[in-house]
Amino acid sequence: MILLTGATGRVGAPLLRRLTAARVPVRCLVRDPKRLGPERVRVQIALGDLADPPSFRNALRGVSTVVHLAASARDQPQGSIEELNAIATWRLVQAAERAGVEHFLFTSALGATAHDRTRFLRAKALAEQAVTESGLRHTILASSLIYALGDELMTLLSRLSLLPLVPLVGRGRAQFQPIWADDVAECIEAALDRPVDPAAPNLRVELAGPDVHTYAEVARTVLRAAGRPRRLVPVPLGLTSRALRLTEALMKSATPVTWDEAELLEVAMTTPHGTSGAERLGVAPKRLAAVLGTA
Repeated sequence: MILLTGATGRVGAPLLRRLTAARVPVRCLVRDPKRLGPERVRVQIALGDLADPPSFRNALRGVSTVVHLAASARDQPQGSIEELNAIATWRLVQAAERAGVEHFLFTSALGATAHDRTRFLRAKALAEQAVTESGLRHTILASSLIYALGDELMTLLSRLSLLPLVPLVGRGRAQFQPIWADDVAECIEAALDRPVDPAAPNLRVELAGPDVHTYAEVARTVLRAAGRPRRLVPVPLGLTSRALRLTEALMKSATPVTWDEAELLEVAMTTPHGTSGAERLGVAPKRLAAVLGTA
């Protein structure tokens, strides 16, 4: 039995479809089962979330593998970025050890360090540390910018394209190697099927797409795919920060984008190994332009 967190997310949704199609027994830790869509009748449901550690006990009963995808790049009513990423992962790892889980798969991010400028990447680094220092056999997949059709970033850019000029966070020069969520899901599925090497049971793989793009280039590609190419206007980080923090104060959790999310677009997420990590798992990542139909 696999326990899957983040089953309704960007990567979790395509992964869940793959696992249920292969008839793999899956239990999903979710607050609202309706968000699973048609997959909810094909899986076991464990009600709870990362902010509710007591829910881990029932969720982990009889589980041999945990696939921990759930994360948050913004503060939520139920917890801060640090609580929902670092502390929650540490608690889930502890609960998994007590439950006798055999394998813990965790998705991290390229460039995550305890001294990063962004809260999210600092929290991811601490979460990764909790996994590696545990007694569990583990797999860590650290990814560059993950995208999916209709995801939050694409939706935001599509809405902004209704304007004659599209504002850009900072100068848009941070580099990424965007990787499609479906390709990440395929990598996870392959990692779960990987034979265990007794001499090296743990695995850390860096996942990246085939091309290096600045954020500005990513934005232009998304706007072309939406059929509304626009001129990008760089907005100084200080002004962006003040504007977004004011919006957050006024709109609370309904704000379309937070400063913490926007700041991530100013931090490079690349690997010198390119697509070799994904290829090691038998996956050939697709190009951004090909997925969006602008190639």
